[in-house]
Amino acid sequence: MKQVKITVQGRVQGVGFRYCTKMLADQLHLNGYAKNLADGSVEIMAEGEPDHIATFIEKVKKSPSPSGHVTHWSVEPVFNKPFQPGFRTL
Repeated sequence: MKQVKITVQGRVQGVGFRYCTKMLADQLHLNGYAKNLADGSVEIMAEGEPDHIATFIEKVKKSPSPSGHVTHWSVEPVFNKPFQPGFRTL
């Protein structure tokens, strides 16, 4: 299992970005969460098979929400205890 923290900026709040991210994560059988941050960005923590994580990252960079637009992103590995099963929006 691989774990990553993804932070995205752009038009990512108020456009269904977290919901679409959850739907994508569910399709890829990932665990974790997506939450809005006070600065207007979205933080995503994801855990899953390395190839699923790679697919997830590429799709998040392009915005899983048709109304969203990602202008900047960062991805960093994390090494936490295993996440709870499922993917949530916070």
